[in-house]
Amino acid sequence: MTEEEARDWIVRHHGQAALDRLGQFVTLLVDEAGRQNLIAPSTIPSIWSRHIVDSAQLAGFSTGTGLWLDIGSGGGLPGVVLALLTDRSFVLCEPRKLRATFLQKAVAVLGLADRVSVATSKVEALTIRACTITARAVTGLDALVRAARGCADQDTDWILPLGQSGAAQIQASTMLRRTVFHVEPSLTDPTATILVARGIA
Repeated sequence: MTEEEARDWIVRHHGQAALDRLGQFVTLLVDEAGRQNLIAPSTIPSIWSRHIVDSAQLAGFSTGTGLWLDIGSGGGLPGVVLALLTDRSFVLCEPRKLRATFLQKAVAVLGLADRVSVATSKVEALTIRACTITARAVTGLDALVRAARGCADQDTDWILPLGQSGAAQIQASTMLRRTVFHVEPSLTDPTATILVARGIA
């Protein structure tokens, strides 16, 4: 997917206004990436395909309307992107202080503060119940589920991009036993997988 194709995908699925809002976020993200390691510098020329659409595609897999928890939000991927594309309430969980500070700034600048909060803590410390949980490039599948299952119940949607190691992680998982799940291909990387599951906890 080229950068032009990525922006066209956003317009087709979410409209021109969404593209404009995401453009504001991209400007903030690239500027901050010059000060801290939010995204790899080598991915900036392909930021719309590599990061924005890669995050945005997750919106279509959530079936709920309640609180959305994004774990290890880092530079706002996918949490800020998804908050800009939906009207859901979000908790962005980011234990690293500098990254959390950037997220707080982005939330304020983008006008999301009424429904998006930043938790500067590990996910194990949260006392919330999430309707949807996402995490992008955080840790291994089973370790992530063990850390976050206190925020989930039997109806929680887990939408987890697993990258190129997805098939191996799913096969090795003990946390997916007796769980309804399916695997979706990534729009931005044909070798990557997205786990969509319910009731892992």
